[in-house]
Amino acid sequence: MSTTAASGEDSLSYYLDTPTLDSESPTLLHSISEHGGYAYVSMAALAAAGDFRAAEAAREMAWEQLHSGPWHSVLPVWRDAYSMACLHVARHHYGNGEFKEALRVLDMGLIMGGTLLRNDLDSAVEKVSEKARSVRVSEMNHQGFGSCEHRLVDQEFDVLQLLPVKSLSSEIVVKRSALSLEKFLIDHYLCGSPVIISDCMAHWPAKTKWNNIDYLLRVAGDRTVPVEVGKNYLCAEWKQELITFSEFLQRIKSYGCSPGGPTYLAQHPLFDQITELRKDIFIPDYCFAGGGELRSLNAWFGPGGTVTPLHHDPHHNILAQVVGKKYIRLYSASLSEELFPYSGTMLSNSSQVDLDDIDEGKFPKVQDLEFVDCILEEGEMLYIPPKWWHYVRSLTTSFSVSFWWSEGESSAAS
Repeated sequence: MSTTAASGEDSLSYYLDTPTLDSESPTLLHSISEHGGYAYVSMAALAAAGDFRAAEAAREMAWEQLHSGPWHSVLPVWRDAYSMACLHVARHHYGNGEFKEALRVLDMGLIMGGTLLRNDLDSAVEKVSEKARSVRVSEMNHQGFGSCEHRLVDQEFDVLQLLPVKSLSSEIVVKRSALSLEKFLIDHYLCGSPVIISDCMAHWPAKTKWNNIDYLLRVAGDRTVPVEVGKNYLCAEWKQELITFSEFLQRIKSYGCSPGGPTYLAQHPLFDQITELRKDIFIPDYCFAGGGELRSLNAWFGPGGTVTPLHHDPHHNILAQVVGKKYIRLYSASLSEELFPYSGTMLSNSSQVDLDDIDEGKFPKVQDLEFVDCILEEGEMLYIPPKWWHYVRSLTTSFSVSFWWSEGESSAAS
């Protein structure tokens, strides 16, 4: 049975409005032709008239341009061209009641496309998601889902045997309950001192909703997301894939036992893509300390055992642990030289030291370096100052949110 038939609605209602595309199309196509995209322009014209094969051909042409060299060298016009083609293809699928396929194509436009047609993509996703969700809820009810029993985290592990040498044996990160903004600013932000902040996430809907697999399937199951597969990004076998959120949840339930290793949704702007999840969290007041502005809001979601190797970031960072728990080790920014950063520009913020298997021949003094560490529990936030090195290991299935913010001009000047 098709999803159109299942919904019992007139197929004439399955139409996607694309006001930005309609108004900007002539200008965009002219720009594409100026960059040699004559064949694309021909296919896009046919696609706009309802030719599905032409729409797919245009999308393939734009995809090839996106992969013609390093990502930073891709011309923005080709990213917008890809978004345009995705909208044409998605319009066809939606018109046929193929909601899941339409969502997949729209997500690809959001992930890989440009900014020009972002509003059209967002509104189309909202419209298609509503239809797809009704179908998914019906399927879940038929399969016996819908109870609160399907939890992400339902067991504990012997965490100590999973941790790097000397873990939890030295200085533990200080923990403060309901830390005032003034105390945070004076005692931690201005002097660059990590702190765990407890009791600040109790009002987040995510605290209960994200530990419910049925809820995650309902709001995001049909969405396509980029994931990492393998031990970590420093390993030769590491790769990236695009899979549906429901497939990702299935891999997590099987404890990440995919052929290539654990699957991890890491440092992805998930909340820009799936707005329903964005409504479940709030930006902590601490992120406005120093008069700066929020730079990025990213999701980290994966099974127990996923690792982010020792690295540092350029911004102030609050890591909010929504579901599960993580072990985190931090080294001061002053120890950068002793932690042997990679020399290449792409990995210059990553250490050559593998804390899970330290090569004492190459790095004989690393074991003696001072660090602070902690187990970040569900409902806690960790402040990581800029340039502080940190290693992160998920001890259970874990869903975290990182808030990066910059310093204000006055803070930077001081």
